[in-house]
Amino acid sequence: MMDRPLQGKNAIVTGAASPIGIGRAMTVALVRAGARVSMVDVNREWLDQTANDIREIGGDDSVITVVADVSNPEDAEEAVARTIEGLGAVHILLNNAGITARSYAPDRARFWEIPPEAWNKVVSVNLSGPFYMARAVVSHMLAQQWGRIIGVTTSMDTMYRPGGTPYGPSKAGHEALIATMAGELEGTGVTANVLVPGGATNTNILAEDPTRDNSALIQPEVMQAPVVWLASEESNHINGRRFIAHNWDESLPLEERLEKAGAPAAWPQLGRQARSPGR
Repeated sequence: MMDRPLQGKNAIVTGAASPIGIGRAMTVALVRAGARVSMVDVNREWLDQTANDIREIGGDDSVITVVADVSNPEDAEEAVARTIEGLGAVHILLNNAGITARSYAPDRARFWEIPPEAWNKVVSVNLSGPFYMARAVVSHMLAQQWGRIIGVTTSMDTMYRPGGTPYGPSKAGHEALIATMAGELEGTGVTANVLVPGGATNTNILAEDPTRDNSALIQPEVMQAPVVWLASEESNHINGRRFIAHNWDESLPLEERLEKAGAPAAWPQLGRQARSPGR
């Protein structure tokens, strides 16, 4: 593989600003692989700080910043427009932005204890946000007959874990959205896939716990190797798949690596297909 397989490619990473986060780790990886990145986040202070850190790695023109709320469709359109204005094109969309209901309800609250405003906020960021961003960018990808939409969802058991509302259901919806998009994009040169860490990850999204050994958690950097590969032209044949970064083993041959870490997005093999008229 080339040392800079993403040379000439431009990416949008949402939720890119957190000092300890998956978005930051993936942005670093994309820049090191040669991409230029539009970092999108709602937190201006974190965004500026993280962007400056990454510019020390990739140079002054390696990243641009866009303050935007992906849960607002107008902000999503503006983020894409500003990216194209600043970078000239967009080839890769990494839908990573995500929140929990922790600011609105106790940790592990039962679903009837979740205020409607908490449900609406989390779903708007975690599910509507990826839809708005993909909708805003896909026409540009289709026009150039190449693009990557990569969604960061979550592990299956987190989707339905008691006490996980609304985070788990919102991420399940995002995964279903990716599977739907993949089917509709088949044959266009644009692909849609899922990438998850594979378990509890050392990020700011976790509730504070002074007794927890954060070094025992999955570290955000586990996402770096698989995201670069998924964003590259080497993955042209991959669409509608989900990959567990923790299981991504660079020492294996590619096909074995894909088999070990991958599965169909949204696990269609686990459900009985619905009956259709005439079948």
